[in-house]
Amino acid sequence: MNIASISQFLPMILIVVVFYFFMIRPQMTKAKDLKKFVAALKKGDKVITTAGIHGKIVELNDTTILLETEGGGKIRFDKSAVSLESSKAVS
Repeated sequence: MNIASISQFLPMILIVVVFYFFMIRPQMTKAKDLKKFVAALKKGDKVITTAGIHGKIVELNDTTILLETEGGGKIRFDKSAVSLESSKAVS
């Protein structure tokens, strides 16, 4: 391989590196933060689901949470349905 053939692939390599740092890495960081947030949920926390339902955690299981809504109704959700960004605004 000579310098000319390497210089042909250099723009493609730079595109891959930029794509990694601007697209993939931030998404991995966001997923890690969401995983920590879900693991730290406890009874009494006020959260918002990805569907936009506001509620207070009444019961926690390994994979689900039971939310009490404002009207006193209770709805069971999967833990992954809790929105990190919206819930941080409430807390």
